[in-house]
Formats: sequence, structure tokens, C-alpha cells
Amino acid sequence: MKTGLAGRVVLVTGGASGIGRASCLAFAGEGARVMVADITPEGGKETVSRVRQIGGDAFFVRTDVGNTSDVDALVAKTVEKYGRLDCAHNNAGIAGPMVRTSDYSEQDWDDVMKVNLKGVWLCMRREIAEMLKQHSGVIVNTASTAGLRGSRLASAYAASSHGVVGLTKSAALEYAMDGIRINAVCPGIVDTPMIRCYIAGDAKREAQFTTASPIGRMATPDEIAQAVVWLCSDAASYITGHTMVVDGGRTAQ
Repeated sequence: MKTGLAGRVVLVTGGASGIGRASCLAFAGEGARVMVADITPEGGKETVSRVRQIGGDAFFVRTDVGNTSDVDALVAKTVEKYGRLDCAHNNAGIAGPMVRTSDYSEQDWDDVMKVNLKGVWLCMRREIAEMLKQHSGVIVNTASTAGLRGSRLASAYAASSHGVVGLTKSAALEYAMDGIRINAVCPGIVDTPMIRCYIAGDAKREAQFTTASPIGRMATPDEIAQAVVWLCSDAASYITGHTMVVDGGRTAQ
């Protein structure tokens, strides 16, 4: 399949690890130039190193996606370095504590919303403004299957994911006639550092995660990244406002 991504400029937030890193590598593998953004410099620079090891072109900018000035500077730096912005994968997110809704602290709730929902909106706002100048662009936001159903002990995470899905659909309608496509991916359980923190070496908990989908295993970050790349590719040119579930059949149950 020809993706048409060679030479295009892609911005990926949360690119220091997990799905974000896999996305950076997948885009680079298609010949795209990649701007890696994350709040963690060490991981972000490691991603850039890995991209360059496969012959790709990447650059890192430390970014707090919940901070307006950081996001504005990130997009400005992308355009300064690469001349344009063709695609964006707004992937940065945090899980928050696993507690019941009434036990959530206001600070924890605000932290999750700031990164997961406000962060996506801030990025989209600035990315869209740049893409409007070109009359073209593609944005893919990372939500979650928690954005399509309830999730015990993760009410803030679920609420933020529902918000990302709604934001994605609304913006897709607004900019469809401007040459900008906007979609979301909703991963199920993915074997990332975030999930490994929850498993914490607990074999029983790992088994629960592994058997949560009919396929009988967790997804790899690359499996989500490939869906993101496809949504950004020319092969998906008629798809906008779509929420792509990549969960091994979990939500089909």
C-alpha cells in the first residue's frame, strides 16, 4: 500500500515512549519527517535517536501539552524547521489514579483533564490554524475504548477520552471543507510503560489484562501506530470524523 507520506511533516505528542514512540518510528519508516514532542527529554531524545538509526529525520521539542505557550512554540518550531505541518498525532496522555469517582481529588481530576483533553484541544487549535494556511492536513487524536464505554476506577480517564471523541467529531465537521481530516483512534489494552506500571510484576493482574480481549493478548504499540499511519495516509482520504477502535475485539463483547 502506498501511503503517500514520504516527505511529509508529522508532529507526534507523547513521543517519548509507548504508542507515541511507535508512531514516530512508523511515520519515519514511511519517509515522513517527524517532530517528536514530550514532557520527558530523555525519552524524546531516545526516540529521535531510534528514528535516525533507521535513516529517518526527526527533531525533539520538550512540550507540556497542557501549556498554551509550549504548544504554540512546538508548532512554530515545526514550521520553522520543516517548513509546514502535514499531519499530527495528538497522543500525549496520562492515566491518573485508579480510584472510585468519589475518592478522586480535585487536583488529580484537573491533571488528567489538562493533559488528556485540554492538551488535545490546545494542540488541535494551533495545528488547525497552520493547516488552514495550506488548505490541507490530517490530525489523529488518541482516545481510548474508555471513551466509548464506562471504566471502573478510571472515571477521569474515561471522561477525558469521551471528550476527545466528541472533540474529534465536532472539529472534523467544522473543517471538512477546508481540506483537513480529523479522526481518532481508540486503543484497547496496549503493552506500554503506562500499563506496566499498573501490572507492577503482578502475574494475576497481567493475566487479567491479557485476557481482556478476545484475541487473548495486549496490543503492541506498533499495532496502534499502524492504524494512525493509515488514517494519515492517502488511502484514508475519504475518512474524517471517524473513531477507529483497535482493541482486539474487546468492545464487541
